[in-house]
Amino acid sequence: MSTASATRGVIVTAAGVLELLERGRTLSTPVLRSAVERLAPPMDTVAAYHFGWIDAAGRPADGDGGKAVRPALALLSAEAAGAPPEVGIPGAVAVELVHNFSLLHDDLMDGDEQRRHRDTVWKVHGPAQAILVGDALFALANEVLLEQCTVDAGRATRRLTVATRKLIDGQAQDISFEHRERVTVEECLEMEGNKTGALLACASSIGAVLGGASESDADALEEYGYHLGLAFQAIDDLLGIWGDPAATGKQTWSDLRQRKKSLPVVAALAAGGSASEQLGELLAADAKNPETGAFSEEEFALRAALIEEAGGREWTSQEARRQYATAIAALDKMDMPDEIQRKLVGLADFVVVREK
Repeated sequence: MSTASATRGVIVTAAGVLELLERGRTLSTPVLRSAVERLAPPMDTVAAYHFGWIDAAGRPADGDGGKAVRPALALLSAEAAGAPPEVGIPGAVAVELVHNFSLLHDDLMDGDEQRRHRDTVWKVHGPAQAILVGDALFALANEVLLEQCTVDAGRATRRLTVATRKLIDGQAQDISFEHRERVTVEECLEMEGNKTGALLACASSIGAVLGGASESDADALEEYGYHLGLAFQAIDDLLGIWGDPAATGKQTWSDLRQRKKSLPVVAALAAGGSASEQLGELLAADAKNPETGAFSEEEFALRAALIEEAGGREWTSQEARRQYATAIAALDKMDMPDEIQRKLVGLADFVVVREK
């Protein structure tokens, strides 16, 4: 993807992108920790475990807190509007709280036992705590924004709540797809736009809104983030089937084990041909057998091979590139410093070219 960056001047290097991510993490984490400390015990401890700040025994830990793409985007969006990056900190924290609210609930609903190479919260602390802490993080997100007591904070909160509602819509669609034999590519893209694109769109604009950006400028940044989210999810779908467990922290064929109708699966089923038909027959039979845990590794490998043969892997890879290009084009709809635009392009490069 570096050719797109080159058209805008000096390419933001991988090291430069890592600096942006680290800046987002460094500036937002103290405020995030302070917000989590408001929670009543044991929710504060459970949340601290989820964020990787302590281990299961309560000892301090330096866990993997994720890529910190959303905080980095929130700070950059403030700069795109001509404000200091610090203006975007409440937005960065609020978006991270909503993101982690969704992870806590999704892990429980999906039955995922591992996240970031550690046992998930519901596995360690039980389903009830996963639900409660997730709810609490969502409430905190709105609290962190609204306590700024400005008109722009109200505008930012509206965008965050709309994004959260869409995120929940996407999760509901994702779950419903697991019980259907067929899902169209259009339905899948709508679901992923809700589940992933909406919150990245919010992260990409919330700092600008807090910095007083116009609605049209905020909308341009949202468009960038929305399509970046679709590119991100397309790559995530590829990793969910073919990713290296050592890098992703999840089981091999993770999405196949969960019967997810992800983009590679849906594209393969829509492609036609013998591999597509065979895959469809297998998945139809799977739908009648709830015990995928009894499947052998060879059976999952066969499904992955059929998806690739039918073209689902290549189509999804190309879709990631299409969504990336649309995201980058949206940046031209807003007048921003060239340096900030290059950094947003560099972050997009990072999102699309990754292994976990």
